[in-house]
Amino acid sequence: MEPTTPLTLATETAIEAKPKAHFWQIWNMCFGFFGIQFGWSLQMNNMSVIYEYLGAKPEQIPGLWLAAPMTGLIVQPIIGYLSDRTWHPRWGRRRPYFLVGAILSSLALFVMPNSPTVWIAAGTLWILDSCINISMEPFRAFVADNLSDKQRAFGYAMQSMFIGAAACIAGFLPGVLADYLNISRDKVAGGIPQNIMWSFYIGGIMFLGAVLYTVLRSREYPPVDPDWKKKLNAQHGTGFSGAVKEITHSIANMPMQMKRLAIVQFLTWPGLFLMWFYYSPAVAQDFFKGDPLAPNQSPLNILYTKGVEHAGATSAVLNLVTFLFAFSLPFWVGKFGRKMTHTFCLLLGGLGLISVGFVTDTSMLYLSMSMVGVAWASILSMPYSMLAGHLPENKIGIYMGIFNFFIVLPEIIASLFFGKIMENFLGNDRLLAVQIGGWLLVLAGFVCALIVKDKIKEDLL
Repeated sequence: MEPTTPLTLATETAIEAKPKAHFWQIWNMCFGFFGIQFGWSLQMNNMSVIYEYLGAKPEQIPGLWLAAPMTGLIVQPIIGYLSDRTWHPRWGRRRPYFLVGAILSSLALFVMPNSPTVWIAAGTLWILDSCINISMEPFRAFVADNLSDKQRAFGYAMQSMFIGAAACIAGFLPGVLADYLNISRDKVAGGIPQNIMWSFYIGGIMFLGAVLYTVLRSREYPPVDPDWKKKLNAQHGTGFSGAVKEITHSIANMPMQMKRLAIVQFLTWPGLFLMWFYYSPAVAQDFFKGDPLAPNQSPLNILYTKGVEHAGATSAVLNLVTFLFAFSLPFWVGKFGRKMTHTFCLLLGGLGLISVGFVTDTSMLYLSMSMVGVAWASILSMPYSMLAGHLPENKIGIYMGIFNFFIVLPEIIASLFFGKIMENFLGNDRLLAVQIGGWLLVLAGFVCALIVKDKIKEDLL
């Protein structure tokens, strides 16, 4: 249990003192996540199959995904540190980072589908993930900055709604382009189908447009203390050494609630990564019996492409459920509390992933992924809602960046070692890897129920 401290009490008082935001203010501050998730979902749904189109083997896939966690580990705490120390009278604290990250991410989304080899695609992914993290990290702090603790659950649920909507559209997009706009499924010289290429181009436009909307339509609270920056810098100094000292100090002095949630996150996210690593290739090869290396228009190539599109469609339904369920999250939080709501959602999502291994009719994958969609809505909102009220107001950015460690560290471990597990112990069974992810979500749910606190006051008892 954490003792009551002046910092804790001041933080709680500051949170409650914030005026209530109306619906459209929250809408405007969260809408940029629609664009971020549009680009992110195109990457998540298609990178494994892009790698396989370019000749990667199943055991190589986890290592080729290493870009995402490594860039998050490095970029997010730095951006959090910098944004905590930024203030511009017109652009505010977090919004300059949204905009710069969106411009760079959009350019990278145009480059990615033109990769001619596996290693160029992997290198472009490093750049793309770095840029996405520049935009994404401040958005978590942005909601905490502008909403009281009572409204944060709704604010993060709104983010989940936009994430679900964007991911749903992104999942259906390659199939829609091929079936209704006559954009070919044939592979171009680099080995990537044209409908996937055009999906990335559209994603780049959507990313920039949505973030620009939030930048132009939102405002931020200015610092109350005119000496706020001097006081922050006085603690650990300035420049690179000051940043390192403050990040290190913040890690060593994490609030107890953050430590509890870190364990839950550390179990949750490997389950999701295994789904992203292997779900689409598993559907294409295990259910549709396709081959990514077969020649254009050959039966095996067509089957693989159809399988990828079916996986994308079921993932789109996952995100449609996320979009719809996010509306109900405030109701469930009011009825059961944030902790138990998150627990039930994790358990349901875990069962959904486990069920993939028992499905015989591919249409049942829609039900399996719908269960994961419920969990995804909660994963995107409840941990941040349970954490934000326990953080010092002047360090929300840096702590949100550090909290990301417990997402990216398990992915780094999975990226470095799961390929060997696939090759030596699982026989490259993609469906079994997805099921293991489900069991991790179930475990995370039980741990959440046992150790996480639901309110600030519970931590002060």
